[in-house]
Amino acid sequence: MDTTQSVVEKSAIRKVAIRLVPFVALMFFINYLDRTAISFAGPNGMNADLALSAAQFGFASGVFFIGYILLEVPSNLALHKFGARRWLARIMVSWGIVSLLFTWVGNVEQLYILRFILGVAEAGFFPGAILFLSLWVPSRHRSKILALFYLAQPLTTVIGAPFAGLLIQQDGLFGLEGWRVMFFGVAVPAIIVGIVAWFYLADSPAKAKWLTQEEKTWLTGALEKEKNETVSSNKHVSVRTVFGNGRVWMLSAIYFGFIYGLYALGFFLPTIIAGFEGIYGTKFDVFQKGLITAIPYLPAAFALYFWSKDATKRGVKTWHIALPALIGGLSIPLALFAGSPAATIAVITITAMSIFAALPNFWTVPTQFLTGAAAAAGIALINTIGNLAGFSAGYITGWLKDLTGSYTVPMFVVGGFMLLSCILMVTLSRAGKVSEGVPAEALDPAGAGLHSEP
Repeated sequence: MDTTQSVVEKSAIRKVAIRLVPFVALMFFINYLDRTAISFAGPNGMNADLALSAAQFGFASGVFFIGYILLEVPSNLALHKFGARRWLARIMVSWGIVSLLFTWVGNVEQLYILRFILGVAEAGFFPGAILFLSLWVPSRHRSKILALFYLAQPLTTVIGAPFAGLLIQQDGLFGLEGWRVMFFGVAVPAIIVGIVAWFYLADSPAKAKWLTQEEKTWLTGALEKEKNETVSSNKHVSVRTVFGNGRVWMLSAIYFGFIYGLYALGFFLPTIIAGFEGIYGTKFDVFQKGLITAIPYLPAAFALYFWSKDATKRGVKTWHIALPALIGGLSIPLALFAGSPAATIAVITITAMSIFAALPNFWTVPTQFLTGAAAAAGIALINTIGNLAGFSAGYITGWLKDLTGSYTVPMFVVGGFMLLSCILMVTLSRAGKVSEGVPAEALDPAGAGLHSEP
């Protein structure tokens, strides 16, 4: 590799990591906090005030994803057409306004409607953010960049759960119950940051004022060469054919298992912790419950970072995705037989570490064979199927809890879906439909070698 080009490459990637990733991660942080705020509100007054059963709470948690699914693919195609800066900013302000309305929700019907509309407002944000970052860095750097971005998700709970607890403790502020204060407090940042995004983001390296001309030239050239190679080796993968592409549907099923586990934990962990008092006789205040909820996600953030760092060094391998799915699938049902609050949280921590270790590496796979509008449609389709898991995890977990009287059967279902993800990932790899990544240091500047055969 030419020394001068190496210096320019390192400088360009470093600037993207510093200038773009933290801001997009902040957007994701607020996004995930707003969509999971219901999990903190439920066991801390909302369920009692609105007289919700476990199934109703689960349906309210999950119906968000129905609205999201309906507009996700069109939203991501609009992002591709109109540019990420405008579209991501629009999405963020829209969901911020809807989130604010939860402050005054009065009954279960209104809760269902607002959760559905929140999904419509947020549609396309996550796949749009993934696509946006993928358009800024060549494939060999993508695992690292997506890992830095994905850190926002576990850190949302590490920081967001205690923050939500503090807001809920402000009972009576503005004459509102604590859980209503919490909804207000997490909604306002979305509106503010969405407005800032309109002016802060740039649609492509060529439009970034903070890159030198040499950095713009290198990034644009490397990305264009990679795009041409991908198009050349995958001419059949277009927007029209992506919906009939076997790899896309297999990846969608794999992602379904991960997201089922993610949201089963996200929506019901605070409720499980609240149940410790009845099972073990322990007593925690709202802030302490928030801190306990955060415990699994801090190790998960470390697991995400170091697992993805290894994937960047070695190249993303099948086992970087399949092994965490296996460990997560085996661990989550064991949490309910741990025998104490500390042991339960320890096992759940292993599950959280597994899920978050796999996710950023998983998202390097679709861009091995998709590009342009097909990438926008394919990533959105995969995320859409994942969001079906978001709906299913909330509703099925709550329904099975009401049916059986415990979380034992629901957690076995979670484990089963994660094990299925492991099996499908190995199957896809053995069929030769996913390439084993090449270590970053072994690649030429254009990043050749990361694209699978058609």
